[in-house]
Amino acid sequence: MFSIFRRQRLTTLSLITAALTLAACHSATAPELPPAPELGSGYRTDMSPRHAERHMAAAANPLAAEAGREILRKGGSAIDAAIAMQAVLTLVEPQSSGIGGGAFIMLWDGKQVHAYDGRETAPAGATERLFLNADGTPMSFPQAQIGGRSVATPGVLRALEMAHKKTGHLQWAKLFEPAIRLAEEGFPISARLHSLIAADRYISRSPEMTAYFLNADGSPKATGTLLKNPALANVFKRIAKEGPDALYYGPIADEITRKVQGNSNPGSLTLTDLKGYSAVERAPLCTDYKRWKVCGMPPPSSGGIAIAQILGTLQALETRDPRMTLGLLKPVKNDSPAGLEPVPEAVHLIAEADRLAYADRAQYVADSDYVPVPVAGLVAPDYLAGRAALIGERSMGVAKPGKPAGIEVAYAPDRSPLRISTSQVVAVDDVGGAVSMTTTVESAFGSHVMVQGFLLNNQMTDFSFIPEEDGQPVANRIEPGKRPRSSMAPTLVFDRQSGEWVATVGSPGGSQIIEYVSKSLVAMLDWNLDPQAAVGLPNFGSRNGATELEAGLFSAQLKQALKDKGHALSEIDMTSGAQAIVRVRDAQGKASLIGGADPRREGEALGD
Repeated sequence: MFSIFRRQRLTTLSLITAALTLAACHSATAPELPPAPELGSGYRTDMSPRHAERHMAAAANPLAAEAGREILRKGGSAIDAAIAMQAVLTLVEPQSSGIGGGAFIMLWDGKQVHAYDGRETAPAGATERLFLNADGTPMSFPQAQIGGRSVATPGVLRALEMAHKKTGHLQWAKLFEPAIRLAEEGFPISARLHSLIAADRYISRSPEMTAYFLNADGSPKATGTLLKNPALANVFKRIAKEGPDALYYGPIADEITRKVQGNSNPGSLTLTDLKGYSAVERAPLCTDYKRWKVCGMPPPSSGGIAIAQILGTLQALETRDPRMTLGLLKPVKNDSPAGLEPVPEAVHLIAEADRLAYADRAQYVADSDYVPVPVAGLVAPDYLAGRAALIGERSMGVAKPGKPAGIEVAYAPDRSPLRISTSQVVAVDDVGGAVSMTTTVESAFGSHVMVQGFLLNNQMTDFSFIPEEDGQPVANRIEPGKRPRSSMAPTLVFDRQSGEWVATVGSPGGSQIIEYVSKSLVAMLDWNLDPQAAVGLPNFGSRNGATELEAGLFSAQLKQALKDKGHALSEIDMTSGAQAIVRVRDAQGKASLIGGADPRREGEALGD
């Protein structure tokens, strides 16, 4: 069990802003790491851990968190709350997620861990040359993203339906009432949504998005403007009555395919693709970390594997040399707005473990229904001990993939640019059920194809643009019906001895999700930070390139110490949106909940 977390309050920071840029092409030598297409909202300093006794919900937008709590108050289960929050996020955070996208869901029903795969699938008409120009060179990212070409078959509603049938407490229709009410009555445009609308160069290409998000003169609607979406309210009413079939059959499906196929950058999505989509319940990937069991998503997500690898590598380091015990390397106070920073040695060890995991990710991980992924070999303690032996006093710079047991086919490394977007919800219900769901439309505002008030994903761009290299196939190449590799890492934590659920955590952030979730887990498990302090701790890590430090939150002394260890540093905005809820017990054994929401977005944790 967790010991009681100490409370950590954060101090002040002015708004961190960055220019919105998009990745253009593929590097021939190392992954291109584009800045986040989702701007930060500034680092909020009014965040403190939330406490509850019965239930709790957290999301990246306060209206979504309130919808989750509303459902929990009515006796809803954790998955009921997640469904309500997803519907509201479709409305209030359209740049990040929605019913036109996909999701991975980790669910604890009080007896068993479930992993639901609602990842989008490639249309039957998609080919591995989808994002190649006539001369064989890869398209620029905007050329691939904007329009129907990038749209994959949406999956989130089917996954939610599958989970609800097993663990839902309330009727399906009731779960859409908060979103329908907000869509009809309107919601105020948040500062975050306004900034993303203002920074997007492609909204004006879509008549539907132009009418919805922009004024008559083409300027973005102001923060606080009441935004109504009657079209989406009607969609939700149909989904509430008919279930997900309302999206996959009938007039909504007809309009989806017509707009995907009929725009200036057409895609191949058909009614057959929509009708044939199925969510999948997969075996969760659970591994031991010290006195905990950590459960995450298996492929097509790389998140569960990478988190298990990072934690397993860190544990192997401690076994090899007690001086590397993370529990002895606790964060220290600094003068940054976060008020805390990890010590240089901890950043060094975690960043090096990150490099090794990202190297394996690029080489081996893809949709395991199409590609033999050596999952067991990649997370085996002996293999991770060997990888840990590569970590020394100085940074290795760029790690090479290892050779785990179970490799059947040789693949070329995926050198695709690493994307960043998505949203996250977590919830715990009255009977101890817990959920972590990471949900996405891929890049900000997805494909920019709008259908009846919601946006369609651009998830096809999560595949490798280049299908092969030097005659070897890339594991994450495009194939009909295949699910693109993801970094989403919804995670559940349990006490190994008692089997009791301990924590639910996850984050948006595209390829950086792995960095954000592993940092939060180490902060809670090794450093005993409460979930608010853990998700608010400055972000850091490496995607097997430079060591990334969240801009404005690290001291000069830490940066110099890392340089002395050979780290090439990249100070960037790292717009995570992590949410976490943990269960703690007092001296008398009474259980309660503590929740935290990422101060970099506008989210909130709410409970009773």
